[in-house]
Amino acid sequence: MQETIQILSEADAIVARQRGREIARTLGFSIVDQTRIAISISELARNIILYAGTGEVLITDLVAGYDDIGIEVIAADNGPGISDLNLALVDGYSTSNGLGMGLPGTKRLMDEFSIDTTPGVGTRITIRKWLHSRHF
Repeated sequence: MQETIQILSEADAIVARQRGREIARTLGFSIVDQTRIAISISELARNIILYAGTGEVLITDLVAGYDDIGIEVIAADNGPGISDLNLALVDGYSTSNGLGMGLPGTKRLMDEFSIDTTPGVGTRITIRKWLHSRHF
């Protein structure tokens, strides 16, 4: 299953978060992991709205057998990109007067986290959570 949610407003971020939680529940993730996934999607979608204006969240179930079950979320935009990625991943750093927990917090909540960003071109963040811990 793969679902794409266009992110144009806060309402779309809520839809993306809810769909991610539903897909995680369907895959058998615990309530705690469903919450981690939902929080991560919410953070990424809100960053799209805040920094790029529009973008999309792509949610994919990863199923290749009993031991290979997971969820992948890609948040992509054509916004300004992240000029200093190292700084953006520091706890407490924020360009929007927020708490600065979005990207670092998302990285901690998920099993896999990667960012592809080019200033002036856009950002693509990929996160994954695996049902079984051997994927850490």
